[in-house]
Amino acid sequence: MTGPTQRTTPASPAEAHAAEAQEAEQRLAEQQEAAQAGGGRPNWSPLPRRAGLKPSASPLFSLRTPISAASRWTLAVLSFAIPLIAWIVLSVSGSVDSTFLPSPVAVLQAGADMASTGELFDDLGTTTLRVLEGFGLAVVVSVPLGILMGSFTAGQAFFEPLIGLLRYLPASAFIPLLIIWLGLGEPSKIAILFIGTVFFNTLMTADVVRGVPDSLIDVSYTLGARRGEVLRKIVVPHSLPGMIDAIRVNAAAAWNFVVVAELINSSAGLGYRIVRAQRFLQTDKIFAVLVVIGIAGLLIDVLLRLLRTRVGKWAA
Repeated sequence: MTGPTQRTTPASPAEAHAAEAQEAEQRLAEQQEAAQAGGGRPNWSPLPRRAGLKPSASPLFSLRTPISAASRWTLAVLSFAIPLIAWIVLSVSGSVDSTFLPSPVAVLQAGADMASTGELFDDLGTTTLRVLEGFGLAVVVSVPLGILMGSFTAGQAFFEPLIGLLRYLPASAFIPLLIIWLGLGEPSKIAILFIGTVFFNTLMTADVVRGVPDSLIDVSYTLGARRGEVLRKIVVPHSLPGMIDAIRVNAAAAWNFVVVAELINSSAGLGYRIVRAQRFLQTDKIFAVLVVIGIAGLLIDVLLRLLRTRVGKWAA
């Protein structure tokens, strides 16, 4: 005869949670023992497999992959050839009136005519001199100021708020004031170039100087260098390639502002020649002058690149 049936007391939620945790620990311990005994990972689902990266068929479409010199020259030629071919097709097909888009032949003829009279070279010399004076003055001011801001936190705190504000003011907005202050002569034109480039070159120079590794400065002080020696022998040489790059970038802006500057009562210069041709709808001369400005700017860019390579061989 069996005894009375015993009624089990239902477990509380805390006891049930403790029992489940104990069972989970036991299962984990059993899996670890099995793994140590068999050298495998039982009951573990296999890791998902990803499709392997397919190698690119050409280094042209690979990230930061060097290309051959032949490929580099081919792409450089195509960058000029494709727009030129499109220009020729549009002009020959008659899709655009020649008054608005002259043919390349007409542009070359207009440039040759201006060169034969000597006015093109005179205008080029006048404009180049203005760029050298205005932008050169901006470099003389901005480079020391940028070194000061990049080297000393106090210099950055004092100058950067004001320069950061002034750089957003368009240089062309100063034309009426400059005419009142400086008149219609060369000083107002030089001032426009100066205002348009000095603030940007200052901030870019300061950013380059701030990029000098602190470890180089600390080692210099450890070896007994003084503050002036650190600036002269460490900060400036290390920053020089970047400073030249900043000058190279802002030189293009100087050539843009020179056209604006030559709108102020000019009697010579490439910008003056553009405005004069615009009055008589001589778009072929306008295009010819634009080509000359592009070539002059490109030559300056190449010279600055060569200078950077020569004085900053250690730079990446």
